[in-house]
Amino acid sequence: MSDLITEFNDYRSKMNGKILEDNNKVIKRIFNLDTNAFAAGALDVQTKELLGLVASTVLRCDDCIKYHLEACFKAGVTKEKVVETLSIATLVGGTIVIPHLRRAYEFWDALEAHS
Repeated sequence: MSDLITEFNDYRSKMNGKILEDNNKVIKRIFNLDTNAFAAGALDVQTKELLGLVASTVLRCDDCIKYHLEACFKAGVTKEKVVETLSIATLVGGTIVIPHLRRAYEFWDALEAHS
């Protein structure tokens, strides 16, 4: 796995573990809600992850963008769909999201190189 992907996943896993070790009911429920919200329902997993990617890009959260890009990749979303989704996010978010768009492309390339 590329260093970019490994570093992100290792840090996320380590810190999520630390957070959940405190056994805070509200935080645990938020984590659970997030997990359940992206499960298949009326919308399929790919659609939900693409929606998450748009929201994350517009909100300019690089960690969230990486999370949703990897989830999209694992769910079999094509690069064309990811690029179109990121184009909508850039339209909605404006030029301020372009640095996040660059990092999203870099992360997607790392995911493709790893496969």
